[in-house]
Amino acid sequence: MEPIQENACSCKAPRTGGNVAAETAMERKPLALYLGGSALFLVAWWILYKNLLPMAEFLTGLIAGIGGFEVEGHLGRSIAFFIYDTPKVLMLLTLVVFGVGIVRSFFTPERTRAILAGKRESVGNVLAALLGVVTPFCSCSAVPLFLGFVTTGVPLGVTFSFLIAAPMVNEIALVLLYGLFGWKIAAIYAGTGLLIAMIAGWTIGRLKMEKHLEDWVFQIQSGGLGAEEEDLDWVGRIRYGIEAVRDIVGKVWLYVMLGIAVGAGIHGYVPEGFMASFMGKSAWWSVPASVLIGIPMYSNAAGIIPIVQALLGKGAALGTVLAFMMSVIALSLPEMIILRKVLKPRLIAVFIGVVAVGILLVGYIFNFLF
Repeated sequence: MEPIQENACSCKAPRTGGNVAAETAMERKPLALYLGGSALFLVAWWILYKNLLPMAEFLTGLIAGIGGFEVEGHLGRSIAFFIYDTPKVLMLLTLVVFGVGIVRSFFTPERTRAILAGKRESVGNVLAALLGVVTPFCSCSAVPLFLGFVTTGVPLGVTFSFLIAAPMVNEIALVLLYGLFGWKIAAIYAGTGLLIAMIAGWTIGRLKMEKHLEDWVFQIQSGGLGAEEEDLDWVGRIRYGIEAVRDIVGKVWLYVMLGIAVGAGIHGYVPEGFMASFMGKSAWWSVPASVLIGIPMYSNAAGIIPIVQALLGKGAALGTVLAFMMSVIALSLPEMIILRKVLKPRLIAVFIGVVAVGILLVGYIFNFLF
């Protein structure tokens, strides 16, 4: 048996140049396949995206002919909105989730904690808000991330800057806003959201409210929260992006279609200028009313964008609509319920109050400027 074992081992050690080249080619093959597949996907995506409008117009005309209604009527405009925006939003969503999924593979929760730990509050607030845009965060991950941050020495205010920026400056919403409204609206959304996250986190940090964390948070030893990180290669990162598409798009597509359906109804049936009567610049109470309406609602960024599009199209003021969107995304009731596991009621109230004030200021400022 001994000679057989030696022969078995010796066939791997002394590799010839041909064997090395063959093994290298085999190692590169999966990467080439993934890169080639990604390139084909992008080309197909671009061709289909550029032809969405004529296809939507054709389908709308076909349905109108079969149903016996006018394309320019209420129902026709609603159907046209739905047929065009549904594939448009879902395609943008798929592309951005794939790209951001690859970016997120570089920013695991453990790595994010390591970056933020030990930073001064002023620097930490800025860094945390920026990291919040690209790192994974949702209601279900709020508790473990918060625990990890607090128990590894990240200041409370810095942690809140991250918690606010992550849902508020949502990369999906950012790209959808860019695709639907252009770079100015997208930049306004990103800039104001980041500013709110930085200032709100800094304010909460100045209030020294660590005592309003639940007592059991401080009983956790930080050493037990770390995890071994896997150093992914590019095949792994592309797979990460694909899995992100399957996971996120698979979960939110229904919300997206519901949001588009609501937007289609507003677009087709709400009279021109009607929204301006109570979501316009002239009504001083429109901004706080939109925030109060938005807080108890539950929607993801992809689902709320079509509603935003329809509201703006019907005369609603930009600042009021931004305030509504931010309150839905950043102050959702389900998120508050989950955060209650680690925050005492007074700290949750301060969190809601500080963020709400920031959102109100954004609404009034942009209603004044635009």
